[in-house]
Amino acid sequence: MPEGPTKPTGPVSGAAYFGNEVREWRVGRGLSQREVGAPARYGQQYVAKVEAGERMASPEFAAGCDEVFGTPRMFARLRDRCAEKGGYPDWFEPYLLLEQKAAAVLNYSNNLVTGLLQTEAYAHAMFRKGCPTDDADETTAKVARRLKRRDVLERPNPPLAWVVLDESCLRRTIGSPAVMADQLAHLIKEAESPRFTVQVLPYSSGAPAWPLAFTLMKFDNGEPDVLYQETMGAGHVTDSRKIVADASVLYDRLRADALAPATSLDFLRNAMEDWIP
Repeated sequence: MPEGPTKPTGPVSGAAYFGNEVREWRVGRGLSQREVGAPARYGQQYVAKVEAGERMASPEFAAGCDEVFGTPRMFARLRDRCAEKGGYPDWFEPYLLLEQKAAAVLNYSNNLVTGLLQTEAYAHAMFRKGCPTDDADETTAKVARRLKRRDVLERPNPPLAWVVLDESCLRRTIGSPAVMADQLAHLIKEAESPRFTVQVLPYSSGAPAWPLAFTLMKFDNGEPDVLYQETMGAGHVTDSRKIVADASVLYDRLRADALAPATSLDFLRNAMEDWIP
């Protein structure tokens, strides 16, 4: 008799623990991955990623599991507990895994330049201010990891990258005027390249459609879109259809209020001049 799935040993992420439970219940009931995903209208590929711990299941998927397995709110509660623990030991890892596979990354930065566009000096100033007790080696390692995220732009099929920057990202002093001048020069370089679309949301546009930073990621092969947001000491990934749809509408409104890409490029050039003595 072939062996059934076994529980993982040692420390595991919340996503991996949830996925293992889904797999054990599915195999025990003799169901296919497609049958488990059907109530929440998720396909086989999505279920496979959940079972492998590559994606934290959505609330809708967890509710669908309860429907399929006849377990009133058991999987819903389990999913909430796993998600509260960050999904992975490192709360940012779920985002990184998705960013590496995304077909499009759409970011709104409300007062700080998004990590994917930060220069080394800008990132260093951010980490020194946010983590003042780190020693020099720890800060250097954090900066290196942040800069390594640019590798996603060098892959054979890089994602479409679209960034809406609130004007405050260009006016707040991070590090020093020299650091800011270099950061804006980098923004201009990326805005001139085909791999980034950059729009500036000027102060004159009034109240923003949404006051907090967020990132939307879109995928090929019918995978659901994902929303990523950060709170103090944690990051949250969700593929809830309603939440992601609402965020997509907000992003469209932010883009509509922002300057056109060509006008934004001129705005960036003028802003950079303000930082040069």
